[in-house]
Amino acid sequence: MKTRNFLYVLALSFGLFAATSCSNDDNDGETIVPIQGKYSLSKTGTIVNGQEVLIDAAENQSGCSKDYLELKLSNVAIIGDYGAGCTLTEATGTYVRSHNDLTITINNASTTSDIMNLTNKELKLKDKTTGEITVYTR
Repeated sequence: MKTRNFLYVLALSFGLFAATSCSNDDNDGETIVPIQGKYSLSKTGTIVNGQEVLIDAAENQSGCSKDYLELKLSNVAIIGDYGAGCTLTEATGTYVRSHNDLTITINNASTTSDIMNLTNKELKLKDKTTGEITVYTR
């Protein structure tokens, strides 16, 4: 009986040790959700007096599909823009993710943004140069 109780306490102690030792996984604040996917442009805005001010993206043409950003596993970035008459124009380039920075290069022009939020349903970026916030949804 003593052996069984000892084994029970030992197993419980090991379980608690394993559970607490994994809590220090350091990912430098970086999310573990993959960034690859196709995102529809949803909202744009900025920060005013410390508060986010977001509005529906004016870039989306009424009656058309939403503009989009597609990030492929091969580090290819595609920006889709629906213009007048719902005509789609795509621009293709590359992207690089470094921790919570996302740099997209299209036609030799690069923009670097902070990844403010990345979930299975949303990608929120803040342009490091302009401070503009762009929200995309999956």
